[in-house]
Formats: sequence, C-alpha cells, structure tokens
Amino acid sequence: MKVRPATLDDTAAITELHCAQIPVWQRLDENGRVQDVAREALSIYERWQHGGPWMSVETGALHLSHLLRGAGTPLVAEDEGVVVASAILYEGDEPQPYGRHLSMEHPTVLPGRDDRQILSGMLAAAREQMKEHGVNRLLLPLVLPALQEEYAGRGFSPRARIIRVSLPARVGQGFYRSSDWIDPASRKIAGWSMPIGRVGSARQQWETLWPETWGALEEMRRQRIHRLQFDASGHEALVCCRQQLYAERNAEIFCWSPRPLTRQLLTALRDWAHRTGYRTLVFNVEEEIVPTLGPEVEADGFSLVVYGLDLDNGI
Repeated sequence: MKVRPATLDDTAAITELHCAQIPVWQRLDENGRVQDVAREALSIYERWQHGGPWMSVETGALHLSHLLRGAGTPLVAEDEGVVVASAILYEGDEPQPYGRHLSMEHPTVLPGRDDRQILSGMLAAAREQMKEHGVNRLLLPLVLPALQEEYAGRGFSPRARIIRVSLPARVGQGFYRSSDWIDPASRKIAGWSMPIGRVGSARQQWETLWPETWGALEEMRRQRIHRLQFDASGHEALVCCRQQLYAERNAEIFCWSPRPLTRQLLTALRDWAHRTGYRTLVFNVEEEIVPTLGPEVEADGFSLVVYGLDLDNGI
C-alpha cells in the first residue's frame, strides 16, 4: 500500500470510496414518504444530501479541483491500483491551543480494509506533509469515543472540547456594522481563531463555506447563505450565516475573528439575525465558553474533541 497526493484523475475512485459508506440510498416520493432507490436514480442534489460533494463525480470534481488549487492537500491510499482510503489536510494558523498546524479528518476507508494499517500509512504521509509545510502539529476533530481512544493510543491528546448550542435571536442594544464580504481568499483569516462554528479547523471551515462553489446547483442556491463582515464596537469578524435546510427560521453561525468571542459581538449577531428574519442561532463553541453565553443557551448533546500531536512527539 502507498499513500500519495490525489489528482483530478482520482475523482471517480474517491467518489466510489465515499459512496461505499452509504448503506441505503433514499428519497421522498410525491406523497412525502421515504423510498429506497438506486443511487443512479437520484439527482446530484439528492445524492449530495447523503454525504456532501463526494456523493457524485460532478460535485466531487469541483471539490477536488478547489483543493488542488491550494485550498488543501488531498491524499489517497492505494493498494494494487485500487484507492482504498482518502483524507484531506488543511494548513492553518490560529491562536493556541491550535497554533500553526495541519488539520485532518479521520480517513475514509473502503469497507473491509484494514483501518489501522491504513491509518498508520496516512499518518506517516501527514508527517511528511507537515515537514513540507514547516509545521509541527497535526489536529483531528473526533466525535466517536472509539476513534478518540485509537488516536490517544497513538500519542494524540485532547486540545479542546467543542459542543453545539442554540440561542434565541434577540433585538439588542449596541453599535455594530455589517456588510457583504465576497472575497474567498483565506489570507484574511491567517492568525485568526474561530470562536463560533468550529468543526475541523478555521481554514477547513473557511474553504468549505466561503467560496461559492456550489452555485451551479439550483437547490443549493435556494438555501440562504450570508457572508458578512462585522464590526461590533471595534470587534472585527467575518461571519457566515447559513439557513438550516429543514428549519428555515434557524441560522447556523460560523465566525472567524482575531479576538475571542465578546459580549458585543454576540449581541450584534443575535440582533442582526433577528432583523434578518431568523429566530434561533445554532453554532459550535468551545465548552468553557458556554457559561458566558447567558441563561438562554441550550446544548443539544452533540460534541467533538479536537485531538492534537506535535511532530517532536512522533507519529
């Protein structure tokens, strides 16, 4: 088995790898009932709903092209000419506890293959990429306890616990300005943190949310997405607000800023959301920040832990 950087020629193989993770393909019929169907019977958007851009060759090619043009470093593990796993590395620069790093989600592995052997190969390749990028830290967001235990056994340690919460949108008192921000270049967020909305890393979320990659899909254009610059009493932030698919008055919030979350910025976000027609804000935050969000905050039970390992501790 060898691990190598992916190329655009790998699009179909990576797509098949990810689609192999889906046990049943479904859609709603004209009466609103769920029906099992063949993948080929689904539209591109219907496939997307099962797992994102890797569910179709068409959207997979767009995603891989974006990565290959500098957004990230896609890797594939190949065994006798067959792609058996894939992963993506994103270079980031954030305040501690994240620092300068590469971030990676747990590799997607073809069912029936040796996960632990493939993971060892992927981590060795990540180590080489860290040397090439001049960073010494690898971060992974992990949800499942079994994966957290696996990486802990390989020397990784928890760096932050992230939970998902909701807050009512509220008209608030405070001075702020908001305006559209359409520039997708990630250089703006170099050195910035992600006080709201973190899943992987600030860079990973930026490359996923800010470029308008999916405008060719009509169904995606119908979902309201606001990309804004905020100034809340001197607190600068770039904010992506995404309407939830099945709860149109809910807004998912993602925020990049050179400063930690402040009361002024949170008040501005809640006020703007209410005036824009939303009634609930949904977002991820570091667990220790939750007590500062006020008595109306509610956690929904979802959490993840960001694990990290520094190069001088081995991989």
